[in-house]
Amino acid sequence: MPELQLTVNGGLHELDAPVGTSLAHVLREQLGFTGTKIACNEGHCGACTVQVDGTPILSCITRADAVQCGFCTPGQVVSAAALVAASASPTVEEIRHHMAGNICRCGTYPRIEEAILHWRD
Repeated sequence: MPELQLTVNGGLHELDAPVGTSLAHVLREQLGFTGTKIACNEGHCGACTVQVDGTPILSCITRADAVQCGFCTPGQVVSAAALVAASASPTVEEIRHHMAGNICRCGTYPRIEEAILHWRD
C-alpha cells in the first residue's frame, strides 16, 4: 500500500516517498510536474512555491511524508497549550502573535495555525 496520497490539480496520486523527501522532489521527480522549480532548495527564493489547500508554501522545504522535521514541535506544542489555556478560541491574529517566537524552518505555520484553530475538534 502506498504511504502517501496527494491530490494535485484535481487528480489523486498514490506513491511511496522516503522519509525526508521534499514535496518539490515528489512533484517533479515522481509525478512529473516539472512546472514546480527547485532553485535554492533552502526556502529562500520562492521558485518552488505551490498552493496547499489555497495557501502558498515553499515546496522545497516542505516534507511530503511527515509532519516536517519535528525539531520545533515541542516548543510549538508548549506555546499552543499556553495560548488555548488563556484563550480557548483564539483568533488567527492572536495565534500568529502568540506563536511568533517559535520558528519553524519547514514553514508549517499554516498547519500549526489550523491545528490551534481546531484543537477541540
